[in-house]
Amino acid sequence: MDYIKLSKISYAVSGALVFASFAALFLWGLPLGIDFIGGSLMELEFADSAPEQSIVHERIAPLELGDVQIQRSGEKGLLLRMRDINEDTHQRMLAVLRAPDTEFTEKQFVSIGPVIGNELTKKALWALLLVLVMIVAYIALVFRHVSRPLSSWKYGIVAIIALVHDVAIPIGLFVFLGKFYQVEISALFVSALLTILGFSVHDTIVVFDRIRENLQKRRGGSFEETINISIHETVARSINTSLTLLLVLLTLFFFGGESTKYFSLALIVGTVVGVYSSIFIASPLLATWHQWSLGRNK
Repeated sequence: MDYIKLSKISYAVSGALVFASFAALFLWGLPLGIDFIGGSLMELEFADSAPEQSIVHERIAPLELGDVQIQRSGEKGLLLRMRDINEDTHQRMLAVLRAPDTEFTEKQFVSIGPVIGNELTKKALWALLLVLVMIVAYIALVFRHVSRPLSSWKYGIVAIIALVHDVAIPIGLFVFLGKFYQVEISALFVSALLTILGFSVHDTIVVFDRIRENLQKRRGGSFEETINISIHETVARSINTSLTLLLVLLTLFFFGGESTKYFSLALIVGTVVGVYSSIFIASPLLATWHQWSLGRNK
């Protein structure tokens, strides 16, 4: 398989997905949860089936809590999201919900103020930015002896382009899920994005390192041929290691708790996209950059 010749198709597919992700992000915005915007979250599990949302709204109406979002969690569970409430209001809410014919267990109650939420948002953005800068610096350092036919810093820039691609698609998916299925982004999602960055750059560096080795071994042949050979030599390793990871993540998604369901989903999508980008995006981009440089110097 000639991965370089397939690059136009892979660029088109990835471009469409990334464009759709950014378009959805611009139109609908991130579905931020209480971790970022502040508020209270209550998770209840009922002995029998969960009551209808209209009944819950009717019972808590005297508390004047404002807009309370109610979401089902399985057959017996309910998730209630509302503005930040104190412990007194929390206990009053439990009292009005616990009618004589209604038995339930409170699985969790989390309350985060808007100041803490804003601080967490800033820290998350700084963490993502710091990771990207460190990745560029690391790749430029590791590939500092590779100056032909592309400078070492260009490997870092290509890796960042691939990483933006790898996180944009999971973000777009969660924007879609937030818009149509009321899924919210929590601090776990940021952890998932950072993990995706780590997995993706690992796969990319494996291919880049083989390109570096082959450039030193192969004095003949074009840069594009060297890239293609390097991908062929590493593709089985990348796919096999990712498949073992996917088996764990799929098990976590289907059999894990509700709190880790979307965390594992983000990692599943990120892992698949990361393997795809290391093979069909990152390495072919090196060849594209090289061809563009040759055309510009003519």
